[in-house]
Amino acid sequence: MNVPRLPLRDELFLLGHDDDTGHPHIHRQALALGLAGAVLIDLFLAGRITLDPQTDSHPNGERWLRLHTDRPVGDLISDTAIAAIRHGRTAPPVKAFLRTFSGDLYERTRAGLVAAGILRHSTRRRFGGLAHTDTYLATDSKWSVVARARLRYLAHGREQPDHHTAALAGFVATLGLTEHLYLHDDTTTLTERLKTIAEQHHRSVRDITITVDAAVGDLATAAYR
Repeated sequence: MNVPRLPLRDELFLLGHDDDTGHPHIHRQALALGLAGAVLIDLFLAGRITLDPQTDSHPNGERWLRLHTDRPVGDLISDTAIAAIRHGRTAPPVKAFLRTFSGDLYERTRAGLVAAGILRHSTRRRFGGLAHTDTYLATDSKWSVVARARLRYLAHGREQPDHHTAALAGFVATLGLTEHLYLHDDTTTLTERLKTIAEQHHRSVRDITITVDAAVGDLATAAYR
């Protein structure tokens, strides 16, 4: 099956939802933070951004974003991220960027998938038209099936991971989406396997994923205050 490679954020969005109902598997804000991290990783892998090394001048050992080049990628969301970094007063810490950029990223990612014909929007009206429910379902299951297949091949050692798929493995493990891969493996073991695969690649990719995990943890902490 020859299926074009989607941006990392789009694959993560699709894996973050139930194929049959379109309902998200995790809280939207948590998924949006993952999507923002995926945008950064795609920019890093495309050579558009770098991460400053950790120094004593950076609080809590945070890494900060730097533009390597502001040459557009040709993808609206990615190019918006480049512009946000370029026009900021200072180079932002990764976590601060994730929080800001993730604000409406869930909706923007979904809209992009609808515009590309990958998701289909439908409205179901209830109570005589007084209420309605919006549903977004994939027009073809191939998109999520192929993404899951690549992760399955990695987990079972059937192919060497490229940086894109290794990053996807890290996000799936970090966001608690492993059980929704439907691989029939022990979820705990599979999660650790995916994390190990992800950790063997670029340190900057690993650090972005770790920061997403910390930002999601902040959400959970705030909910209990």
